[in-house]
Amino acid sequence: KQLQGDEHEMFTGKRDISQCLRLVEEDRAITSPAAKLPYYPLVVRKGRGATVEDVDGNTYIDFLASAGAVNTGHCHPKVVEAIRRQSEDLILYTHVYMYHEPIIELTKELLAITPGDFRKRAYYGLAGSDANDGIIKLARIATGRPKIIAYLRAYHGSTYGALSMSAVSLNMHRKLGPLLPDIYHVPYPDPYRTPFPGMTEEEVSDFAIEQIRIAFSTNIPPDETAAIVIEPIQGDSGLVVPPKKYMQSLRKLCDEYGILLVSEEVQQGFGRTGKWFGIENFDVVPDAIVMGKAIASGLPLGAVVARADLMEKWQAPAHLFTAAGNPVCCAAALATISVIREENLLQNAVDLGAHIKNRFLEMQKKYEIIGDVRGIGLSIGVDLVKDRETKERNGEAAAKICYRAWERGLLLSFFSGSVLRVQPPLVISKEQADQAMDIIEESFEDFFAGDIPDSIFETVKG
Repeated sequence: KQLQGDEHEMFTGKRDISQCLRLVEEDRAITSPAAKLPYYPLVVRKGRGATVEDVDGNTYIDFLASAGAVNTGHCHPKVVEAIRRQSEDLILYTHVYMYHEPIIELTKELLAITPGDFRKRAYYGLAGSDANDGIIKLARIATGRPKIIAYLRAYHGSTYGALSMSAVSLNMHRKLGPLLPDIYHVPYPDPYRTPFPGMTEEEVSDFAIEQIRIAFSTNIPPDETAAIVIEPIQGDSGLVVPPKKYMQSLRKLCDEYGILLVSEEVQQGFGRTGKWFGIENFDVVPDAIVMGKAIASGLPLGAVVARADLMEKWQAPAHLFTAAGNPVCCAAALATISVIREENLLQNAVDLGAHIKNRFLEMQKKYEIIGDVRGIGLSIGVDLVKDRETKERNGEAAAKICYRAWERGLLLSFFSGSVLRVQPPLVISKEQADQAMDIIEESFEDFFAGDIPDSIFETVKG
């Protein structure tokens, strides 16, 4: 009833969304509320490239890429053809007991595109979450040490190991304990919301490294620490980009104490930042890279590539799944890598990312609520605030602007309470990006004009 109220007539009345509304109500009645963070009543029917269409036939530009999982765009013809061909030959014969060619070919490709000139090996799972579970096991077995360090405001997934490393939301942890032991969290270096006012990036970096050293001298013995797991851009906390100095200092700190450095690339991998992996923007080589989301253009697949000497220290059945690395997902992943190469999507991420950031920076001059514009490539966060001095988060503005953008034909979301999430498919064109930015500007204008009703909060949870 709220969705169909008169207050939305100005926009939703222009689009027939009756089937969407009906299906949303059906979904709400029968699916788990723990698995839903809704933004608007959108029921997706199909997608092509950087656009999607709902069940009522309305088309939207996609600035979310299914949570960063379809970097090659929706239903890329080459990926679809690879899936079709492979599914006609073999959908699954578990790699746990047997072998198949697609997983061998994919592994060779992954070893080639990940940084590091050392010998490597890979393992597979079904998502970034279980890939993160595996890295906890691998680090403990390979080093003989029990402790894992992750970061405050990090998100690594919803399986128990990934959940234990995450620290982005209390609702992830409420009544779910005990979580895995010997996992600790330290502050992530945030150059915008600094530990103390007026700190430079270098000071933020030094402060964050010092927090780890203090922990090493008080409650986390370094000789018992197996790994430090870090997102090269902290995603769900609002696309926070750490200082380059911090990442390089962290590598030196890990080397000093014999600790593994793990780059968690589930959200930032496969070209999102204009590099194959986000860590490459910092000239740092990790000991292991965690992958998921975009690896197979939307099919369920996760992986870790790590130093071979680490992988060779554990044995089956330490980490295996019946359908992990199945032939269809591997074929899709091979096609994904091929598309990124052939269509020069790394460069497109760099070029269009700079263009979109510049447009937001121009908007920042006009709108005081834009506190910060940050990101690398096509992984851009726009931090909305109530006051630029206090940097208090403006969740109301984020929710209303995203909802109005949807009404105008753009899929835009926010996270960390107030940060607009700009992560379109890497195949998006400049024309589509400009059209999307025009919609965002119009939505800002509607917000300041008071034309977006409070009733949207009945729908928008984010």
